[in-house]
Parts: sequence; C-alpha cells; structure tokens
Amino acid sequence: MRGPVITGWSAVSPYGIGREAYLEGARTGRATVSRLDPEQWDGPDELACLVPGFTPREVLGKKGTRSMDRVTGLAVATVRELLREERGQDGPYTADENAALVLGTTTGSAQSMMDLTRDTFVNEKPFYIDPSQFPNTVMNCAAGQCAIWYGLKGPNTTVAAGRASGLLALNYARRLLNAGRATTVLCGAAEEYSTARSWLEWHTRRPDESATVLGEGCAVLRLDHPHTTTHTPLAELITVTSTITGPTGTTPSLTQAITTTLHQAGLTPADIYAISPSTPAGTPGDHERHALNTVFHHHTPHRIPAPGPIGDTAAATATFQIITLLTHAHHHPAPPGRIALITAVDRDGVLACALLRLL
Repeated sequence: MRGPVITGWSAVSPYGIGREAYLEGARTGRATVSRLDPEQWDGPDELACLVPGFTPREVLGKKGTRSMDRVTGLAVATVRELLREERGQDGPYTADENAALVLGTTTGSAQSMMDLTRDTFVNEKPFYIDPSQFPNTVMNCAAGQCAIWYGLKGPNTTVAAGRASGLLALNYARRLLNAGRATTVLCGAAEEYSTARSWLEWHTRRPDESATVLGEGCAVLRLDHPHTTTHTPLAELITVTSTITGPTGTTPSLTQAITTTLHQAGLTPADIYAISPSTPAGTPGDHERHALNTVFHHHTPHRIPAPGPIGDTAAATATFQIITLLTHAHHHPAPPGRIALITAVDRDGVLACALLRLL
C-alpha cells in the first residue's frame, strides 16, 4: 500500500446516530422521508429526511450547546461517535498531537447567517444582536468546534465545493498526510436541514429537480499512514482528481477527468470493480451517467446505489457515497484489492472523482 488508508468511519444520518445505524439502514434501504411539522419548519418543503429527534442539546448535552447551530451539532456528534468506536470514550484525542480535521460544507449554516442578518434589520440598532450567535455564521465554525471539543491539535480546515466537498476534503486530507503535516486526519462533510436552506433550494432549483427531497447528516472518515496505523485498514486512497465543467459541457469534462485519473493510476476501465455515482437530480445526473457510460461502455462494473433514501445531503453526499461503498464491502466480503471509483457532480460545475482500493 502506498496511499493513505481509511481505518474507520462513523455517521449521523436520517438512519440514526452512529455507524451501526448506518450499516443497518444502508443494508435494508429503508425510507427515511417524514412529513415536516409546519410549526417548526416554515419553509416551502412538506417532506424531508431528518436525523431522528436530533437537536445538539439532546444529543450532546447542555454544556457548550446553548448557542450551537444544527450543522455544528451534526459534525460534533459524528466525531464523537467515531472516537467512541475507536476508544470507547468521548474525551480529548490525546493519543496523537498531530491529529487533523478536514470538513466539507456548502456554506456552513445558511440558517445562522440569515438569522443574524435579519436581526441587524429588525432590531432597534443594527448592532443589537446576540454575540453568541456570531461564530455560527463563520463557515469553519463546525470544524473549529470539533477541534475544541475533542482536542484535535493538528491542522483544521473547511472545504466548500458543493456536492463534491467530501472528495475535495479527502484530497486535502491526503495531502496533509503525504506532506507530514498530520499523522491522523478525521475527514468528512456535513449538511444541515433548515428553513433557510429549503428556501434557497426552492428558489434555485431547476424544473427537472422539482422532485428532490432534502436530507441532512454528517459522515467522517479516519485516514492514517499505511505504515504507521494501529488500526485495520478498510480501504486505500489511490488518488483524487477534481476539475470544473469546461466549455464543452459536463459530460466531456467528467469523462476526461475519469480517464485521466485511471491513466495516472495505471488502471483501465476493466480494472474497476465498482462505481459509486453521486446521481444528482435532473440534468447534472444525466451528464454524470453519460460520462460513466462513455468510459465503461465495454465493461460493466458493479454500481453502488447512491445513498438516496437519506435525501439530498448536498455537501455531505460524496462522503456518504464512500461510507455506503464501505458498507457494501462489509456486507459482501470478497478478496481484497478490488478498486472502486467514486464520482461527484455539482450543478454549479465542480466535478471530482476518487479511486479506492478495498482491503
């Protein structure tokens, strides 16, 4: 093994809190859509895929959560679950002074930003705001809070790239490890459901995306050096490639990115055991499917279904794709060495793909 290895993961999702809840939900594919309470959620949506009963205070306790917003709570709870599975406790990550965290997001918390902005207009003076709410408006609030709660003293980074955020965060984590900036990286992505997000989606959604049901959640991977890890590797990260939609369109741009990624890794389409597409709604999903059909027209890899039952998790989509792939490998064990391709397409033009060797 030459690349960083994924040695653990956990998630907070509409399936529930923790790895076991996700394993069970992904295995059964059970629906998570629920009807929204209009008294709590006054946006345009009637349906959404929410983490059951989730509030930061209920899940994390009263201490330090009075002003915590939802996306921060999702991230902090997910890191807690990963540390619990590793060490059986919630305390500081004292085993490694160089533990880093990389978190993908769309904008942080749109709800927090809009709430604070509204207060500057409706309060008697623009500066009559609740100062405890201001940190939530900063995009890297969730990542910073994870570091504070669990003593992660290495680099702390937030990556924003829409639905491709999870893969770009993974690439950033890979570079930290390869450069010796960290010895362990907790890497993932988070997305909250909120009234603000539902209105933003409602106003920007194209006609062919009208059936989209929004979801929420956070998934976090643990990445280690292959030669120093004390954990059992689940997969090796071979490479990550990112690009943007060029003048010829999404399909040719993604096709070129996948072809280049395979070539740089010394692989051919026939070497790919499975593919995990992001499957966005509407035209972007059609373009992604056409690109994959172009690359694999002489070969038919196993297709890992996108985590659709938990809704559109936006920035967290790609990381949920990875843990769904790992869940599939958990439920369908086979000889190690199989290679999987993960693709991500964002409607604003960001494209990414990654190669994993399942172990």
